[in-house]
Amino acid sequence: MENISFDFADIRKRLLSKAVWVPLRASEIVSDGEPGRAGWKEEFFGLGSVAIPVAKRGQAEKIGWQELSNSQGVWASEKLYKPADVFQRHEGEDLGVSLVLTQDFETDDQGVWHLNQDVVLALGLVRDGDLWLRPSEDYQEVARLRRRHDGRPNLLEMKNEFLRDYLCARQMLLRTAMFRSRSVIVKDLKEVGSPVEKKEQTELDEYELRHLPQIEGGFGGDGAYSVFRIGRTDVDPDEDVPTPGPGTDQNTESISWSARHTGQQVICVMAELWRTENIEPAEASIRIRGDHVPSGIAYITDASGATTSSEDLNDEEKMRWLWFRPEVIPNIMKRRGGSLRWYTRMTGGIGFTVSNLTHFGVNKVDLINVYAYDIAKLPVWQQRIWAGYNVAPEGGVSDELVSAQARAIVAETTGPEAQLSKMLPSLDNLFKKAIGSPLFRSHAESDDLLATIHRFRGLEHGGVLSLAKDIMRLLADRMDVGALQAAAPPPKGVTWGSLKSLEKYLGTIITQDDARKMMGPLLGAYNLRIADAHLSSKELTDAFRLAQVDPDASRLEQGMQLLSSVCGTIDQIGKIMTEVEENKHQTT
Repeated sequence: MENISFDFADIRKRLLSKAVWVPLRASEIVSDGEPGRAGWKEEFFGLGSVAIPVAKRGQAEKIGWQELSNSQGVWASEKLYKPADVFQRHEGEDLGVSLVLTQDFETDDQGVWHLNQDVVLALGLVRDGDLWLRPSEDYQEVARLRRRHDGRPNLLEMKNEFLRDYLCARQMLLRTAMFRSRSVIVKDLKEVGSPVEKKEQTELDEYELRHLPQIEGGFGGDGAYSVFRIGRTDVDPDEDVPTPGPGTDQNTESISWSARHTGQQVICVMAELWRTENIEPAEASIRIRGDHVPSGIAYITDASGATTSSEDLNDEEKMRWLWFRPEVIPNIMKRRGGSLRWYTRMTGGIGFTVSNLTHFGVNKVDLINVYAYDIAKLPVWQQRIWAGYNVAPEGGVSDELVSAQARAIVAETTGPEAQLSKMLPSLDNLFKKAIGSPLFRSHAESDDLLATIHRFRGLEHGGVLSLAKDIMRLLADRMDVGALQAAAPPPKGVTWGSLKSLEKYLGTIITQDDARKMMGPLLGAYNLRIADAHLSSKELTDAFRLAQVDPDASRLEQGMQLLSSVCGTIDQIGKIMTEVEENKHQTT
């Protein structure tokens, strides 16, 4: 049999207070082999906890495994009601609060473990399956539940920094009591290194190792046992309604016997560890109580590389800007809740929630500018993300951002991303009036797809090609080809795709040459879509030029050029369709 560490050295050297994840409640059993037989092994880990006011530390120190091994739940009498989350060591004396509440059902052996709702509300958590997440902090996992293979809960743990923040806000400590056991059945102690029976006690824990002789099959000691049975003799099973009287010597009988189980002698080696530990509150509660703690974050603020602390920048009266690599925008967008909105052609808002966006601008060398105060007032966890992309000033501050923030004049420009979202519904209405059907078929994922179409996609390797692919998914793949070909039928035996069908329909309104020229950017975007698999280097360059994208421009600029040319084409189509509608009204 493999060596087994009966001394729990791997457990005893670790403190819960230093763990990233702190168990609040645990009941884990791992076993192998047939119970009662040689070769059987089992390990148990149990833990209970209760939050107790720091002022009652003395009483907390008296609480151990016996008090915390089971959840107290609710009890009530005519004079007393104890809420489920209240912990009492003596009846009627509230001592602490249970952070995990257990609930069992007579009709369901699964059981439920609840994280105390005060913890959930105080930290602003949302439950997602067996995880509790904090949306205001990048949906970080704060607590999590683990289950056995049969679905029963066996471990609920909480991230240390959030737990201690909560304890600080409530001026409490967390008293924990743990019990672990390791057991193995062997024929000879030499199989497991001949461990010696012992008992020892330290400031933190109590340890005991015992040898328990057994008869194989799980019968303790030497296998001897006794049975005593007593029963009634005056109950007639043939009576419809038996009514026996009180039991007496005359209407009862008893029998007893002794025997001994036989089988091979084995030994159960059992090591047990009891440990109590306090998890102390943090020195500050930055999340719940809003305590101020220096962030330790500094930003580059001039060309020499000099830095200024976040705290010094947190002054609205000090007008200065910061510079960031453009990759910070997609980094924020890819996070759950990340949102991007465009205000002008070169300015927008970016944030981790749609309700809290940070105003930014793109300067002439594709760097991102943000007003320093707007960054410094963000939560520390968000600042850490921004700080990772902070660079020395270059290219000046975005003209449109300075215009808005310093001169209070908003540029009269529009980003192609914002144009696209407004143009498509308008174009649908125009085509519906002209051919009786919208140009684009509705699709459940259209809004999600539209949110991914922005110039920053160009920053990725092959990003412009991926951007072109999504543009075509939004436009070409959703076009109602049947409605277009009903208005402009293809010759017999000829097959047109969606872009060609649109071009041919437009050719019924303007000249075919003008229609073909107008559709160039869309056709170029389509060619870029298939570039990875089909286009040579020269063909790729031609596709860029057809899409009115400079092959030598920066990736960010290419992304914007592609969007601008596509929007330009859609705008031209919209103007033509508007003229058709106006001419129709003039004729009537």
